[in-house]
Amino acid sequence: MAIFLTEASKVIVQGMTGSEGTKHTTRMLASGTNVVGGVNPRKAGTSVAFGETEVPVFGSVSEAMEKTGADVSVIFVPPAHTKGAVVEAIQAGIPLVVIITEGVPVADTAEFFALAQDKGVRLIGPNCPGLISPGKSNVGIIPADITGPGRVGLVSKSGTLTYQMMYELRDFGFSSAVGIGGDPIIGTTHIDALAAFEADPDTDVIVMIGEIGGDAEERAAAYIAEHVTKPVVGYVAGFTAPEGKTMGHAGAIVSGSSGTAQAKKEALEAAGVKVGKTPSETAALARELLSA
Repeated sequence: MAIFLTEASKVIVQGMTGSEGTKHTTRMLASGTNVVGGVNPRKAGTSVAFGETEVPVFGSVSEAMEKTGADVSVIFVPPAHTKGAVVEAIQAGIPLVVIITEGVPVADTAEFFALAQDKGVRLIGPNCPGLISPGKSNVGIIPADITGPGRVGLVSKSGTLTYQMMYELRDFGFSSAVGIGGDPIIGTTHIDALAAFEADPDTDVIVMIGEIGGDAEERAAAYIAEHVTKPVVGYVAGFTAPEGKTMGHAGAIVSGSSGTAQAKKEALEAAGVKVGKTPSETAALARELLSA
């Protein structure tokens, strides 16, 4: 099994004919993803050749779903047009929408997040690398050749740290790796992924990567204490960040002790999570559990 994404997932790409969409559709197809269509109203009725594979272009998400049975959309459109693309996908009723775009205005995200909750649509992102179930499907920009299938579940706010952890534990492999993004408002949280990994019979150990700012990791720690029986290993990016300094992702702002890496580490450890001070130390903690 895997979470959110399996070999049966049928994927459409909103923005497939743009430069980023074309590049990453090529990579997704090469890694075995079942890409069944693209969406571009101006190019409806055409198709795009990706090597031997011809992918049709549809005028709308609803048409693409009707013609292909698509159940996942991945969005590669500029920030100014992201809200329109996401709202279209939600209103079409596609179950999973993965939003790669960085720089989406928070007000736009708040609007489409509320709509998605109302319609029962799962969003991943924005400002995220997407998700991969190695050997099954890959939606987004995560390199597919870092690792193979295995029994580690990974949820991460950071794209590059997602890749590093996959590489560090490549000899064990992953059931799924989910990059949830680091914006102040995101569609899928650590808690959502933790719940899915807890329910997944093919995930034995969960690795959770957070970062300074906000209280998402503290809330995840409380959830783990109450609901997660599988071993969890954690890492919080930003141990060396100066206090009060805005770091990288828009959500990573520290105020007082709340939101610091140390405060998050202590909350996670109180919930029984083993927390590494570096990504490599975190991988070593996971390795110990997997080798036991």
